Amino acid sequence: MTQTTQTQLTVRMDDRPATLLACAQELAGSASNRTALTLFAPNESHSITYREFFDQAARYARALEKAGVQSGDLVVLVLQHGPDVLYGFWGAMLVGAVPSIFPFLTPKLDPDRYYESVRALVELSAVKAVVTYPDMQGALEHHLDGIPTLGAILNVTDLEPEGTLDDYLGRDLARPGDTAFLQHSSGSTGLQKGVMLSHAAVLNQVAAYSAAIDLSTDDVIVSWLPLYHDMGLIAGFIMPIIQGIPLVLMSPFDWVREPHILLHAIQRHGGTLCWLPNFAYSFLATRVRKSMLDGLDLSSLRAVINCSEPVRDESHAAFAAKYTPFGLPRNALATCYAMAENTFAVTQSPIGTLPTLDVIDRALLMERRVAQPSDGANGPATTMVSCGKPIPNTEIRVVDAERRDLPERHVGEIALRSDCMLTGYYHREDATAQAMQDGWYFTGDLGYIADGELYITGRQKDLIIVGGKNIYPQDIEHILNAIPGVHPGRTVAFGVMNESLGTEDVAVICEVETNDPAERDQITKEIRSQIAQTTDVMAHYVHLVGAGWLIKTSSGKIARAANREKFMQEVLGKIS
Repeated sequence: MTQTTQTQLTVRMDDRPATLLACAQELAGSASNRTALTLFAPNESHSITYREFFDQAARYARALEKAGVQSGDLVVLVLQHGPDVLYGFWGAMLVGAVPSIFPFLTPKLDPDRYYESVRALVELSAVKAVVTYPDMQGALEHHLDGIPTLGAILNVTDLEPEGTLDDYLGRDLARPGDTAFLQHSSGSTGLQKGVMLSHAAVLNQVAAYSAAIDLSTDDVIVSWLPLYHDMGLIAGFIMPIIQGIPLVLMSPFDWVREPHILLHAIQRHGGTLCWLPNFAYSFLATRVRKSMLDGLDLSSLRAVINCSEPVRDESHAAFAAKYTPFGLPRNALATCYAMAENTFAVTQSPIGTLPTLDVIDRALLMERRVAQPSDGANGPATTMVSCGKPIPNTEIRVVDAERRDLPERHVGEIALRSDCMLTGYYHREDATAQAMQDGWYFTGDLGYIADGELYITGRQKDLIIVGGKNIYPQDIEHILNAIPGVHPGRTVAFGVMNESLGTEDVAVICEVETNDPAERDQITKEIRSQIAQTTDVMAHYVHLVGAGWLIKTSSGKIARAANREKFMQEVLGKIS
């Protein structure tokens, strides 16, 4: 993995080791003294070589072995974003165990709900060991008491002081088809479904995605993304590590407090690739003060890739307007559609070319679920941003409710098939059978294909149908975030069945920054007006709340289903 061009790198991946463990052994030898990653913080940074990285991972491996962990056992990491979770993840794999990263408890999460979700996961998945910190060990021991499959709760201060990768060289602990690790889907009560990914699937994804983004050993990846999410785990950790690409990592908590540190890390380390969810483009465009940008140079970037949320043209435009004067290449914006069930990427827009914009008739999209091109002359139009074409060895289809193929520009459920798909959901045969059929995985996402490119419209289960019109809650939430007085990112929209009319009503909940009745009344009027103008439907319920009312998922997103249930019970007095 010492090649110097993208072409050589791609060829190398075609002749790769068969498992992630074999990759680790090779890297610790051939790239022993090279920097594997740099841990970046606002006031300091620390670089770690490949040899140091895997030797530290071996300390975790030794402790897990002493605790009775064996090949195939599930190990849950309840650790903050930092070196411990990185070492623990690879340490579990060194003994052939299956690691899974659990989101760490933050002040925004309810502790009781958090520990309940940990217990639910440990019980459902027959977890063998949990690794955490001393100050959380007591709480976890209390909440996990009585689970017969749980063998040990370890803390990082009890790890073996010695042990190196040499102790694990030559061991044959995994085969290509064995599960390498679990990724989890997120939910309001924790991690719901464990996505089993084999060594072969992960390596196939890395090879295909490397080709899709023209990955080169000249690249430097910079990331603040959480490692319990597929975008952070794969694009911001696994891929650069096994491809020998320099990686600069920072804590998501540091980034949220000081978003400008991402920009300065890119400049300082010559970052070329960065992945961001859509909200981060708007966040960086509006929340970074000019005084933090003095001397900033982003010219090293060749791609900033929008992924994990519906892509908004307005967010791209705001980001480009803010940072093009600081050297951001105009063609650096890119898009990707990804999910844990395909390891990570499903599609990718071409690097070096701005994503295709598709201006379509809004009424036809809402009423007939057809994406008809429009010049706006015959009614309102909406701009969709392409997520690109499938990466190598991945196929996509768009299907109707009976899973029959739909023509181009017809909105339906997205299905995929590839050589980097999940094996199934861990201990959830029911969920596996529901989502997979004849080698195809049915995503639950809605979208359409035009000229071979994929456009995402929303989630099937979240669709609101009002008098035959299909309303995507993300569109409403996007509108609400721009209304003065509404806390950006603290909004949710959903449907409430109107039994007398036989259709759904639109309900929205917004956290607002004022308690003044007159100001709240004005915000409510603006919300109703903006929704009516944009969607041509009325919001039947507008519920304004204070900070902390809305329930979030384990990955920090607003939990639509859980907030709908809370609204039904606490506001309407109904059981949904």
